[in-house]
Amino acid sequence: MPDKIALNALALRPGGSGVQTYIRELLRALPEVLTADLVAAVQADAVGELPPQVTARVHPVAAGARRALAGLRGLGPSNLVHGLDVDLPLRSSAPTVATVHDLSVFDVPWAFSRHRAAGERMLIRRSLRRADAIIAVSRFTAQRVRDLLGRDTIPIPLAPSLDMRPPGPGAIEAVRERYALPQRFVLHVGTIEPRKDVMTLAEACRQIGVPLVLAGGRTGATTPATARALGYVPRPDLAPLYGAATVVAYPSLYEGFGLPPVEAMACGAVVLASRATSLPEVLGDAAAFAPPRDAEGLAKALRDLMGDKERRSHLARAAVAHAAGYSWRLPVSRRALLASGCSNGYR
Repeated sequence: MPDKIALNALALRPGGSGVQTYIRELLRALPEVLTADLVAAVQADAVGELPPQVTARVHPVAAGARRALAGLRGLGPSNLVHGLDVDLPLRSSAPTVATVHDLSVFDVPWAFSRHRAAGERMLIRRSLRRADAIIAVSRFTAQRVRDLLGRDTIPIPLAPSLDMRPPGPGAIEAVRERYALPQRFVLHVGTIEPRKDVMTLAEACRQIGVPLVLAGGRTGATTPATARALGYVPRPDLAPLYGAATVVAYPSLYEGFGLPPVEAMACGAVVLASRATSLPEVLGDAAAFAPPRDAEGLAKALRDLMGDKERRSHLARAAVAHAAGYSWRLPVSRRALLASGCSNGYR
């Protein structure tokens, strides 16, 4: 049989979060370095996200348990199976690779419904115990996999999408006008859910009297009454939105990697994040930090940044340089997979 790699891309959605960006950008990059046939299991409404070199194995649109069951049924004959969001089929005669994005259902179960947390813990344990190789998106996540399951992983970081780059002044002004944005504001981009701790950010912004603008959907959390919620923002508007913000804040309590602040940095934004989990590792010295769950500490950090134009200019320059160190080009990924022994298709 010709070399064939089967990829579980059922988590891919049009638009979406860091996991979707990982799947989309990896599938775009793989054909440049692989000679194998690539076949991706994908939901019907996400087929358009695949590059032409990747053959779609189309599944009906589903979520939650139904989507997980679709991934368990198998992906057809192949030389290698890669679960791009952990999940692997129940049976596979080929070597298997699983990418783990975070272990939040273990570490912060309060952020999920009881049934969802229990179900995902079962699926993650099964996949990570039987995978021949495991990719973790950060050293933090790699350590959590070792702590919880005793498995070694290959840390391979994510990267900004190629469209995330510093916008021009005209694009910024157009977005500012389109969304009626104030001249100075704090921006948060991402799903509004409990572990993102947007309520603490809203309180910090209230304390210093600066507008808070939210971009993204909502999952199990209340939108702060004092914030301006834009909902999902079209992808072409996202880089100019980052460019328009005075500060992009990311006070998350738990991240396996933390792609939104890295994409903000790639756009030249000034980023303030919580000093929690993977964020110090991923953002390095190119961001400002505040303690998690501390409205007063976050307010002080925001006040200092808002009042120090020179420091903001320094952080903006450092941010672009730092984000450029993350890339979807695959020499690191390729070497890592070859070292894992799963070289039937990744060669």
